[in-house]
Amino acid sequence: MINENRKNKPSELSAQEVYIQNHRKKHHLVTCWRIMIFLGFLTLWELSAGLGWIDSFFFSSPSRVISCFIDMALDGSLFLHTGITLWETIFSFLLVFVISIAAATLLWASSKLSDILEPYLVILNSLPKSALAPLFIVWLGTGTTTIIVAGISVAVFGSIISFYTGFKQVDPEKITLIYTLGGHKKEVFTKVILPGSIPIMLSTTKVNIGLALVGVIIGEFLAARRGLGYLIIYGSQVFQLNLVITSITILCIIAFGFYKGIQVLEHQMKVRMKM
Repeated sequence: MINENRKNKPSELSAQEVYIQNHRKKHHLVTCWRIMIFLGFLTLWELSAGLGWIDSFFFSSPSRVISCFIDMALDGSLFLHTGITLWETIFSFLLVFVISIAAATLLWASSKLSDILEPYLVILNSLPKSALAPLFIVWLGTGTTTIIVAGISVAVFGSIISFYTGFKQVDPEKITLIYTLGGHKKEVFTKVILPGSIPIMLSTTKVNIGLALVGVIIGEFLAARRGLGYLIIYGSQVFQLNLVITSITILCIIAFGFYKGIQVLEHQMKVRMKM
């Protein structure tokens, strides 16, 4: 029996290695296709502008965007406006996370409170947040506070609903086990609810960071004199469309960076949970 196990062990390892190699090949293939599609889009865009298929004044071109990007980097405006938008987005996102955890915890702790407030959360989440931005300006004035509140308003209600839903979907048998062993609601929450809700919290967080960025840009459209949202509005008003498209490109890079950062965190959390 021992000899047979020893003989089977190398084959199991080789099968595992084959699986890992196939997984890596698939990952590399997907990455290559993404890069090829992106480069193909840039090439087609540049050729279309150069050959006159599209009007480069209105649609710009990759070379013009790169030139504008370099000019902004040299005069420092790139780092100023990008830094302000990054700070406002991160601060809004952190506040959304804290508020969502606190509110979802209260809703989970009191079923009566959740029955009362759940319809209001659904209604508030369905409101178009761009319609609320003018009210924020009237109430709070123009400035950073209004922009951060706009960023919070876009994501917070949906986040509360998602966190609360995740809390309710935790395995009820584990909760019963904690109560059977003499635990209280605090132990149930810290030992079962929070650990069991990590996957849905991480997936919701990936959405929230993008929504916070959207809310900040909406706020900067209306109540800012600095930031990428302000550059987009300013560029469109003075017909500097290269500036508009460059700012949008920077926003895409920021959104991708946020997404990848949370994706790495999610991967690390899954590895730790498996260990």
